[in-house]
Amino acid sequence: MKAMVLVGADQPLTLQAVDKPSLATGEALVQIKAAALNRRDYWITIGKYAGIKYPTILGSDGAGVVTEVGPDTDPYWLGKEVIINPGHEWGDHPAYQGKDFKIMGLPEDGSMAEYVKVKTEYLQAKPAHLTFEQAAAIPLAGLTAYRALFTKGGAKAGNKVLIVGAGAGTGTFAVQFAVAAGCQVFVTSGSGEKIERARQLGATAGVNYKAQDWAEELKHLAGGFDVIIDSALGKDFAKLPGLCNPGARIVFFGATAGNIPELDARTLFAKQIQLLGTMMGTPDDFTAMLNLVNEHQIVPVVDEVFPLEDAQKAVDKMGSSSQFGKLVLRVS
Repeated sequence: MKAMVLVGADQPLTLQAVDKPSLATGEALVQIKAAALNRRDYWITIGKYAGIKYPTILGSDGAGVVTEVGPDTDPYWLGKEVIINPGHEWGDHPAYQGKDFKIMGLPEDGSMAEYVKVKTEYLQAKPAHLTFEQAAAIPLAGLTAYRALFTKGGAKAGNKVLIVGAGAGTGTFAVQFAVAAGCQVFVTSGSGEKIERARQLGATAGVNYKAQDWAEELKHLAGGFDVIIDSALGKDFAKLPGLCNPGARIVFFGATAGNIPELDARTLFAKQIQLLGTMMGTPDDFTAMLNLVNEHQIVPVVDEVFPLEDAQKAVDKMGSSSQFGKLVLRVS
């Protein structure tokens, strides 16, 4: 089969012929129709991610058709259109992942290939209202955004929600999910165009975080927030507690702008604000996220679709952070 293979740090992804995976009991072979990129893939390609091995086939997101199942495996999934839950071996505790947790695409080979093998327990029916390219955009970012908003953030109808950095895949999903749940959504972005795109998705308003008074402007627009979702951290994180309503939850994942800076502890305890870290989500989170997508007929935001052989161009675009929504690869 054909696959995009990473052979070393700072080396371009190359299209190679590799062996088709062989199956064990409980596994299925998925013919990948579309795969999608995540920031994780970018960090791996530049050698800044834990546990990297070479050669490796990247890709945590995929949608396709089941063509084979392993020996003594229920044939139910044969011929079904599916998307794949990329979070494997979560563990027994719903509050946090166990020591065996792993994400498809490293250490095990991922979806940037014509076929991928996966345990049948990680298969879900592709939402019928979506194309393969749209469905492939969902798994990692959709799961992360859902858990941040609802499992950890407790967002509910009527809440005011702030999405910090609305242009990334997780940001666009967070906007769509929060709007679907009846929240009033505000965003930040470094691009006026991305703020306008977020408004088209249902956000009430947004501010440019490059402006010196962005926090004061948000306070004027919204008054205060019940849930804040942030994937950047860095020095501006210190302004978020001041934007919170009493009892608010600040949920964060990723740290593209650096670590958490010094915070005003008095604001945190006086308002009883919760700081909550999150990462990916449980199988139940994944199922609930797909239920929300199906119930509200949510269509993921796809910025651009590339052919599989142009995966490196997609990675380069992700490195520039110029996209709004997901970057997707058409595989077959």
